[in-house]
Amino acid sequence: MILYLHGFRSAPASHKATRLHEHMQGRGLGEHYWCEQLSHVPAKAIAQVEDALQRIGGSPTLVGSSLGGYYATCLAERHDLRAVLVNPGVLSYLSLEPWIGVLDNFFTGETFEFTREHIAQLRAIEVDSITRPSRYWLMVETGDEVLDYRHAVARYVGARQTVLEGGDHSFTRWDDYLDEILRFAGLAR
Repeated sequence: MILYLHGFRSAPASHKATRLHEHMQGRGLGEHYWCEQLSHVPAKAIAQVEDALQRIGGSPTLVGSSLGGYYATCLAERHDLRAVLVNPGVLSYLSLEPWIGVLDNFFTGETFEFTREHIAQLRAIEVDSITRPSRYWLMVETGDEVLDYRHAVARYVGARQTVLEGGDHSFTRWDDYLDEILRFAGLAR
């Protein structure tokens, strides 16, 4: 099972979420995919995923993009799960502070207010250092215009790391890694 956690101001309709789901459906694995619209409130987003983990059971693999990677790290540590982290947020409570205010979701058009309380919730789930780096696969592109990929490389030292030159925050070579993600999750050979 794969639980896909989208990023800040994103949605299940994002390119990466859509392509992963389509790829899994094409391989007959569509029922092994979960992705819901996560709340813009960090504590609620974590609760949503923890509820899904409880319902699903077993040891699913988390795939998190940007803020979803930050969430995936927190949840992988709490529940001893594997996680694929795609251009993940490392210190999201710092990198998202400039975004405090009224925002809209890029895909749904929903307007919401991002507050200092949300920053405090992000700080509360910060993982100081990962345990068992073998659970993690970091995927970053050096051309990420939103987050400095070097922070993630340093945070996930010892983990499997795919560091690609160029690209951007969307992770432009996503489709090249879909089969490998399924293998990492134990869903394909």
